[in-house]
Amino acid sequence: MGVSWIWIMTIVACIAAPLLHMYTRKKKKLPPGPKGLPILGHLQMIGKNPHQDLERMAKQHGPIMYLQFGFVPNIIVSSAAAAELFLKTYDLVFASRPPHEAAKYISWDQKNLSFGKYGAYWRNMRKLCTLELLSNLKINSFQPMRKEELGLFIEAVKEESHRGTVAVDLSAMVSSLTAEMSCRMVFGKKYEDKDFDERGFKSVIQEGMKLAALPNLGDYFPLLGILDLQGLTKRMKAVAKVFDDFFEKVIDDHVKTSDRGQVKDIVDTMMSIMESGETEFQFDRGHVKAIMLDMLSASMDTAASTIEWVLSRLLQNPQAMKKVQQELEEVVGLERMVEESDLEKLKYLDMVVKETFRLHPVAPLLLPHYSMEDCTVDGYHIPKDSRIIVNVRAIGRDPSSWSDPEKFIPERFVGRDIDVRGQHFELIPFGSGRRGCPGLQLGLIQVRLIVAQLVHCFDLKLPNGMLPEELDMTEEFALVVARAEHLMAVPMFRLKI
Repeated sequence: MGVSWIWIMTIVACIAAPLLHMYTRKKKKLPPGPKGLPILGHLQMIGKNPHQDLERMAKQHGPIMYLQFGFVPNIIVSSAAAAELFLKTYDLVFASRPPHEAAKYISWDQKNLSFGKYGAYWRNMRKLCTLELLSNLKINSFQPMRKEELGLFIEAVKEESHRGTVAVDLSAMVSSLTAEMSCRMVFGKKYEDKDFDERGFKSVIQEGMKLAALPNLGDYFPLLGILDLQGLTKRMKAVAKVFDDFFEKVIDDHVKTSDRGQVKDIVDTMMSIMESGETEFQFDRGHVKAIMLDMLSASMDTAASTIEWVLSRLLQNPQAMKKVQQELEEVVGLERMVEESDLEKLKYLDMVVKETFRLHPVAPLLLPHYSMEDCTVDGYHIPKDSRIIVNVRAIGRDPSSWSDPEKFIPERFVGRDIDVRGQHFELIPFGSGRRGCPGLQLGLIQVRLIVAQLVHCFDLKLPNGMLPEELDMTEEFALVVARAEHLMAVPMFRLKI
C-alpha cells in the first residue's frame, strides 16, 4: 500500500508541477499558437510529416509560434527574419540542445557534436572538429579517394546502361556510393555489411536516424520515459549496442595498424589526439565513437538524400537538366570526366543545388535548439527550457522571401548574392550561428561532384514513358528527409571516351 501511494504522489507531482509552471507563464506574453488540449498540449496535431504540419500552422499563427508538447514548451520559427533573431541576435541563449532520449543512448549520452549540450566541452569539441577533422587540408586529402570511388560508381552505372531501356535504382546506387566514401574517409577502408550487423551497415544507420526523429513520449512526459510504452528505448539500446560493438572493432583495428604510413583517416586523427593527451577536455573512446557516428551520419545520409532530390528535380525539369549538361560541355567537354577543380566554374549547377536546398532541405527542422534562460524575442516571452524548432522548409517556401516559392526556378539566384553558409537566413539548410553544420564544405563538395559527374556522363530518362510531372515527390520524414519511393531512371552514356 505504501509503495502504491508513493507512485500516486509521484504521478500527481509530475503532472501538477508543470501545470503550475504553465499557469504562471500565462501571465507573460507567449507567442501565438493554436488552442491545445490539457496535458497533451498540441501533440495530437502533429502527423507523420511534422515539418509540413508546422508549416501549415505557421501560416495561420505567424512566424514565431508557441506549441506545447506534453510538458515541454516549443517555439516554432518559420521566417528568415525570425530565424535571424534566434540564430544570430540571441544565438548564445539558444545555443544548447535539449535532453533527448535517443541521443542519450545512440550518441553516448550526448557526447557528439550534433546533440551535445552547449558548454566548455562542446566548444572545445567543435574546435577540434573544425581544425583537425573537417579542415580544408583534411577534406582535400581525401580527394583521390573520392575520385576513385566515383570512377567505380560511373563504371557500375555504365554497365547497367548497356542493358538498354532497363531502369536503374539511382537512390540505392547513390546511397551505396556515399556510404563507401564515408567509410573510407572515417575508417580508412570499406567494411562489408557482415562486419557490422545482419541488417546491413546502411540499414542500422537509418534505423538510428529514424529513432532519433520519432516523437518519444519520454521526451515530453519524463515519467513515461521509465515505462517505455512505445518500446523506443528498447530499440535505441539495441541499435546503440550494434554501433558500440562495431566502433570498438574499428578502434581496435586502428590501434593494431597505427603505423600504416598512408593518408590519415578520421579515426587515425582522433586516436592520435586521444593518445597525445593534449586536449583541454576529457577525450576517450566514448568521445571517439560519438564523433565517428556524427561523421558517418552527416556524410552518408544527408549527401545521398540531397543528391536524390537534385536528380529528381532535374528529371522533373528537362530544360534545367539540359542547361546543366550544356554548362558541363562548355567547362569540361565530352572527352573527359569532371574533376573537383571544375566545380567552382559550374555556376548554373550551383544554382540548381541551391534551389534544391530551398525546396528540399534534408533536415527540414534542423536539430532543436534549447533556451538556457528566459528571453524576450520580438516582444514575446521565450521560457527557459523551451525547444526552438527552426522550420527551414517553411522558410525556403515563404512567399515574403521567394516569388513563386513552390516552383523549381534555379534562375532566381542570378544576380542574387545568396549562399547556403548561414549568413542569408532565407536559405539555411545547414543551420546558422554556433550550431551551424561544421561539415558544410565537405557536404557541398560531395553533392556537387556526384551530381555533376552523373549528369555529365549520362542522359537520364524516366522509365516506362513516365512524364516529368508524374514523378512521385512524396517525402519520408526522419532526421534526414528522403524520397518515400526510390528514384528510378534509364541512363545512356554520353561521353566520347
